[in-house]
Amino acid sequence: MTATREYDIVLYGATGFVGKLTAQYLARAGGTARIALAGRSTDRLKAIRDTLGESAQSWPVLQADASSPSTLNAMAAQTQVVVTTVGPYSRYGLPLVAACAAAGTDYADLTGEPPFIRESIDLYHKQAIDTGARIVHACGFDSIPSDLTVYALYRRALEDGAGELLGTDFVVRSFAGGFSGGTVASMLEVLDSTSKNGDVRRQFADPYTLSPDRGAEPELGAQPDLRRRRGGQIAPELTGLYTAGFVMGPSNTRIVRRSNALQDYAYGRRFQYNEHMSVGSSAIAPVASAVVNGIGNAVFTLGSRYFRLLPRKLVDRVMPKPGTGPSEAVREKGFYKAETYTTTTSGARYVATIAQSGDPGYKATAVLLGESGLALALDRTALSDLHGVLTPAAAMGDALLARFPAAEVSLETARLMPR
Repeated sequence: MTATREYDIVLYGATGFVGKLTAQYLARAGGTARIALAGRSTDRLKAIRDTLGESAQSWPVLQADASSPSTLNAMAAQTQVVVTTVGPYSRYGLPLVAACAAAGTDYADLTGEPPFIRESIDLYHKQAIDTGARIVHACGFDSIPSDLTVYALYRRALEDGAGELLGTDFVVRSFAGGFSGGTVASMLEVLDSTSKNGDVRRQFADPYTLSPDRGAEPELGAQPDLRRRRGGQIAPELTGLYTAGFVMGPSNTRIVRRSNALQDYAYGRRFQYNEHMSVGSSAIAPVASAVVNGIGNAVFTLGSRYFRLLPRKLVDRVMPKPGTGPSEAVREKGFYKAETYTTTTSGARYVATIAQSGDPGYKATAVLLGESGLALALDRTALSDLHGVLTPAAAMGDALLARFPAAEVSLETARLMPR
């Protein structure tokens, strides 16, 4: 990538709900970064810019539209990084990926849509390697907490000389807030594509569907996406808790497995990864675990086959809309805390704990996406040497870990007592 681009970051989709929150974050945290706003309406972009404070008043606005590839090409050619909140990505994302891959421009998005990521890999991974672009998917609550806690555990075990990672489990311990309209729209797009296309459905059923080389992946038996377990089966520290499969696990797990493969299986050839959410330790927790897990599996199993039969207009009418979201008061009250447990080949046990204030699907996601854009644009010596269609950990693991404290994202690792 050349060093003569006019902008460090172009935020595409700044007039949407999460786009506006990301713009607000960049106005606070962007420092001297050269930032521009892009979208279909320059008038609406200027109105957003007017609300961002003095630091953003000099930001240019660029007209760009997913239905006009020439505008996306022009935008990508002017900047080091495009940060995009324009989804669902399976509908609107590929033309921008194409533009960035061709221009050698780094890219970060919020997708939670494995079929879209697979198509991005198949169409543009090789070209992005050739041009030096980093196409980084899943840079929000989906899937940075998952991806970076595992990366932090890998770094800690490597530092301790404790061997490779084996069974690794991400557990959402506490959560307040809702899934954003964009996240819901992404989930619906996944169900729509898998129900309409048997090949996509079979591909999505593969735990290594995002692998750069499926034939090189280890055969580790069944790896169900939504798995109900007692806490003590995951780690002694969770004894008494009950869990259900985490609803975003089907996307997050594939991102984490791709991170391992992209880094030449640095986590280990026997690395296994699952995601869970705590349902507590009360007398009804076992029932709640079974019910929540059963509903989740039914939605994904039946939805991946029959979602196409539902009236889409009716579904869209009752679901949260992309570009909409809760009040500031509700966003501020949100938070999440998650713990990732692992055991290494030497028998050492570790936990990585990540926590962040703000509604996970909105405020927290805007921070994570904003920091991803800043890392790609400003921390280039801390980025990995990899190019192509990447994951957050594989592209910028060290850079993000260094940025988290100032962004008020807490991520700590600790060594635990042996079982």
